[in-house]
Amino acid sequence: MSLPDAPEARAGARIVRVPEDRAGQRLDNFLLGQLKGVPKSLIYKIVRSGQVRVNKGRAKADRKLEAGDEVRVPPIRVAEQGETTPPPKGFLAAMEAAIVFEDARLLALNKPSGVASHGGSGISHGAIETLRALRPGQSLELVHRLDRDTSGLLVVAKKRSALTELQALMREDPSVKGQRIAKRYLALLVGRMPDGVMSVDAPLHVGLRQGGERHVQVNPAGKPSLSHFSVIERRGGHSFCEVRIETGRTHQIRVHAQHIGHAVAGDAKYGDEDVNRRLREQAGLKRMFLHASTLEFSLDDGRVPYLLNAPLPAELSAVLDALAG
Repeated sequence: MSLPDAPEARAGARIVRVPEDRAGQRLDNFLLGQLKGVPKSLIYKIVRSGQVRVNKGRAKADRKLEAGDEVRVPPIRVAEQGETTPPPKGFLAAMEAAIVFEDARLLALNKPSGVASHGGSGISHGAIETLRALRPGQSLELVHRLDRDTSGLLVVAKKRSALTELQALMREDPSVKGQRIAKRYLALLVGRMPDGVMSVDAPLHVGLRQGGERHVQVNPAGKPSLSHFSVIERRGGHSFCEVRIETGRTHQIRVHAQHIGHAVAGDAKYGDEDVNRRLREQAGLKRMFLHASTLEFSLDDGRVPYLLNAPLPAELSAVLDALAG
């Protein structure tokens, strides 16, 4: 609810009252919904600088809002952040065609490799911004994220209740009565994985390199991380696998694969540059061979099951065909 007589409103700021269906939402995510197209980095900046107020007081980005809270939303000119044009028509059409499932609560996208989950850090149009441009007026929120170079299932909530329940599943929150979310990927691992099935139980720690780049490594001080690799078939001396992860750590599959000596093919960060070059020349692999293929979960305390699938992209199928020759 806007309060036009407030001094902040006359200066261009808005006072927004938190509706009941947004109770429990973090402040940063609430602001992302209010300031469409604004990069997340800018959201954090205006919160840290005190331009955002909750009930007239300063607040942190991770504050959980309550129904009726009054949030001061400062004026942000999105055009100054490079968001001067809507997504190109061709990109809009490609993202519309990439939707593999939709109902009243959820939308699932088979995200192409090279598309960021959300804008920011020099990226004007991520998946969520493009979907919002396709569905103006709808409330769309990312349930989770995929690395930019990973293709596959990206789930977007259309209702606050679905967002809350799915994020609890992602966090393995015990309040969701033992329900789990099953996440399966398809990956080409470099070399011949010695066993048909291998589990990797190795803690992962996220560090920052100079320039702010995230780099993850196996480290006893890290968070518990568990991945299960199963070979589907051997192709050209490499291992085409299904990977099931029980935790959702940053770069988990990529670092666990590197840890066992069989990096994900085409992985520029954790892989082997010479092997990647040979696969590019011999099999046409121009991207990382990692694809989020399946998500299985239930909503409404286990009463409504979902099984979402995203087919392997044509460019990755072509690599497998080339390796079989």
